[in-house]
Amino acid sequence: MSAEKQTSEIEELDAWMDEVASALAWHGGDAEATIRTLLADCKHLREQLALAQIAMSVGFTRGWAPCQERQDEVTR
Repeated sequence: MSAEKQTSEIEELDAWMDEVASALAWHGGDAEATIRTLLADCKHLREQLALAQIAMSVGFTRGWAPCQERQDEVTR
């Protein structure tokens, strides 16, 4: 593994950890409240995406359609 790639992965992990720490800090360190909020946000965004899918025409998006499931894998 090159040093550049390893540095990039470390920076990515640091950024991810900062996001996690920020979310936990927002909820006063309460992990359960943080998870509940994130799940509620996911539910809301999925509902908004479903509404957008109904309202969009295929011509408007030139054949592209949003997908509710993530295409990448979560490794953390």
